Parts: sequence; structure tokens; C-alpha cells
Amino acid sequence: MGIGWYRRPQWLLAAGVAWVCATAGVSAAQTDPIRQGEYVLRAAGCVVCHTDTENDGPFLAGRRRLETPFGIFYSPNITPDPEDGIGRWTEKDFIAALSEGLAPDGSHYYPVFPYTSYTRMGAGDMRALWVYLGTVKAEARPDRPHDLPWYLRWRGLVWGWKWWGFEPGPLSDRADRSESWNRGAYLAEALGHCGECHTPRDWLGAPVAAMHLAGTREGPEGEAVPNITPDRRTGIGRWSRDDLVYFLETGGTPDGDYTGGLMAEVVDESTGHLTAADREALATYLLSLPPIENAVSKPEKKTKQPRGEFE
Repeated sequence: MGIGWYRRPQWLLAAGVAWVCATAGVSAAQTDPIRQGEYVLRAAGCVVCHTDTENDGPFLAGRRRLETPFGIFYSPNITPDPEDGIGRWTEKDFIAALSEGLAPDGSHYYPVFPYTSYTRMGAGDMRALWVYLGTVKAEARPDRPHDLPWYLRWRGLVWGWKWWGFEPGPLSDRADRSESWNRGAYLAEALGHCGECHTPRDWLGAPVAAMHLAGTREGPEGEAVPNITPDRRTGIGRWSRDDLVYFLETGGTPDGDYTGGLMAEVVDESTGHLTAADREALATYLLSLPPIENAVSKPEKKTKQPRGEFE
């Protein structure tokens, strides 16, 4: 999920929603893997990060700029171009990238690529996504180097970061929860990787577990990211389940406003393409979480008033 709460027109969502009829997490033996992979692509937010829409870049050809507190990153080309994309990768290479954060040459990806969440994906979804990516148009568009401080340019540092806090492995269902709740957990914690933006990070860039999904003032692009725990004062605790489902489909908030910034792109390119059942599952999960009080809106500057005025 993303960032900002501003006005946004609904009509951008209309195209593309009708074709969604597959569900992620279903065995490839039970559905068309290409359609399943396309659905996983949308649910996982790949289009938002790997398409440079601001500069009319080709679909999934990378170079999307993402400003973070650790430097400026540019997403890679994930089309099947053999020189500039992933056309020479094997399925094993692709699954290693998603589940372990490893490039085909064994180097470590920076965790701005959310493999810390994607590692929780089911193997069937990973394979289906790989199959689908092989069907998109190959684009000869070289990757743009990241703009990072000198001390972060050595990728070997990421090995230590992983050793300290990265736990690979798929997400398991909870037997004490409903099927819808478990599906919502999978969408939020694995595919949608909501915590990557909505959870504050420590000085090493690791998510603060005790503040999971409680928002942060230091999100991507320098924007504040909302608290999406069901805290009634600082989160979404006053939203109904229907409010949240409607928001995930249209970007419309209960007060009649529309989201903006990165979250608007997430709605347009990801959650707006989910099935109604998946949006309901996601809402069910998010509203079940422990509320965490954390005000992330940056306070407005107040003009000092003369003593006695407006008492």
C-alpha cells in the first residue's frame, strides 16, 4: 500500500477491472498460469514500481524513481529482453530473487525490492508470475544505476543486513482463523507487502516489528505514510469494513475525499484490480489487527497569536 490522502478521480480505475476472474494462491494446475500470473502481478504491485509512468516508460521496463531516506533507487527492467531485462534468467533465478533477494550472479538485492515480503509467497504464485512475465513485450531499456551514498554502494553490506533480520520462507495459514482472514493476511503480508511502506524503520532500515503497519513520517518520496491499524484516533479504526473495501477499489475515503501520491497508483494499478472477495479479505485482515496509536501526519505550523486572543 502507499502514501498520501488527496483528491483523486475514480474513472482511472474503470479500465481493466472487468477482466479479473482468477485468484492468486490457487494451484497452477487448477487455473491458467498466465492469467494467474497476471493477477499476481497486479496484487503484488509490480506495475507501480517497475513502470516509469511519470516519463511514459514502457510497461515493466523499469527506471521508476523511488526516493528513500537511504538514497534514490531506480527499479529494474523485468521484461523478457535478453540484454536489458530478465530474458536470460531461469525460473530458478526468478524464484531465488523473490524468496531470497539474490540476483543470478549471487549478489544481494537491496531490500527496497520487497523480497522480505515476497519470500512469503506460495510457490505456485511465484511460478505463475514467472510464466506471465515471459509473455509481456520485451523492451530494450537499460537499467539506471541507483544514486546512493558511497557507504551503501557495496552490496556485500546487504548480506549482513539479511543475517541480522531477514527470515525467508512462505507464510503459513493460521488454523484458528477463517479462510477469508488467512487470504487477507496473504494479500497484505506477502503479495501486497503493505508493511514495506506502512511500517516505520530503524536506523538500519529494518521494519520495527512492534509498529507493524502503524505508519511513518519518513516514507518513500519523503511523504508521510498513514497508520492502517484499527486505532480509532490515528488509524482506520473508525472505518467500517465496507469503507475499507470501497477505498481499496476506488481510492475514495469515508469523508468523500480521494487518496493521492503513491497510494493512488497502488489503487489504480493493484488493489482496484483485485476481485471483490480479495478486497473483502484484505479489509477483514487489516481491521482485525491490534490497534497502534501513532500519529504520522506532519503537524501544521501555527502562527503565534497575541496573548488573550482566541482564548
